[in-house]
Amino acid sequence: MTDPNNKPRTVICVGDIHGYLTKLLNLWSNLRSQIDPDSFNTATVIFLGDYCDRGPDTRKVIDFLITLPKRYSNQKHVFLLGNHDFAFGGFVGVLAGEFEAKETWMEYADNEEREGWYKGEGYEKMHLQGRRWGGWIKAKFNAAKGIDYKGSIYDAAPTFESYGVAHGSSEINTLRCSFLKWLLRLVLSHAILVEIFEILEELMKAVPEAHKKFLADMVWVHEEDDVCIETQEGVKHCKLIAVHAGLERGKNVREQLEFLKARDARVPKVTDLSGRKDVWDIPKELTETILVSGHHGKLHIEGLRLIIDEGGGLEGNPVAAIVLPSMKIVRDTDNFS
Repeated sequence: MTDPNNKPRTVICVGDIHGYLTKLLNLWSNLRSQIDPDSFNTATVIFLGDYCDRGPDTRKVIDFLITLPKRYSNQKHVFLLGNHDFAFGGFVGVLAGEFEAKETWMEYADNEEREGWYKGEGYEKMHLQGRRWGGWIKAKFNAAKGIDYKGSIYDAAPTFESYGVAHGSSEINTLRCSFLKWLLRLVLSHAILVEIFEILEELMKAVPEAHKKFLADMVWVHEEDDVCIETQEGVKHCKLIAVHAGLERGKNVREQLEFLKARDARVPKVTDLSGRKDVWDIPKELTETILVSGHHGKLHIEGLRLIIDEGGGLEGNPVAAIVLPSMKIVRDTDNFS
């Protein structure tokens, strides 16, 4: 709702961060400097997902984000789940609901070898996207982005490294192989067993519980009523829907929203979190509704369709946010001094 003094509330939508702490800190500083203190301190801040991978500081990015509710207690913070976060959560076992892991693999099983799905400790109970995230892709070059892959198809190696663990938990695989060899030779002493299990336990604890909770608690979609936006026709009062990639073309919007709210991880792939052309446009049945997303590696504003992902996880690109109702774009690279 708008304030009693008729001043529209401020809504800030922050694009994909992808493990770049310095960019996030600079963007946050620029937002504070460009929005008056009262509006900033009471703003609704919607992070559009993809906090991990590609950049070097995923752990520190999440450390920063989980402190915001205490540091800015009068703000409202929304953390959307991105497709990279879904995969990260699948790897560490915190996806919502119950699902049969192997059923999520079947449709895409022909891709397993090419994409190098993770097949180390615990893979039998892992969601498809978790296996893709923690694996090793055979191709070295990502032709679509014009850069080398960083470990897996999700570029997850920097995320592992930010937690002090080699990508794909190769230490676990090595230890597991050694463990089996020693078992076969029947030369394991009790002390060696204890030591190995302690090391495995420490590696499994590399991601702190607070970070696992952050991943587990992310929402797949967020809705806000009465959000103001400046247009050529004047200020409009609209509903706002925020979802990482968008809403799928040709499918019932209400059913999509219900599915996203249910956070049903039984499916192998969530198009609204990972689609491209099929979620680019705003569905025709939505009227007077802002649809805001990240994901696409572009800054695209067309009517009430807002795509805020100027960075795309690339080192040389900025991380951007849009401020409503003004529609002002703020970047980490802006110099307002």
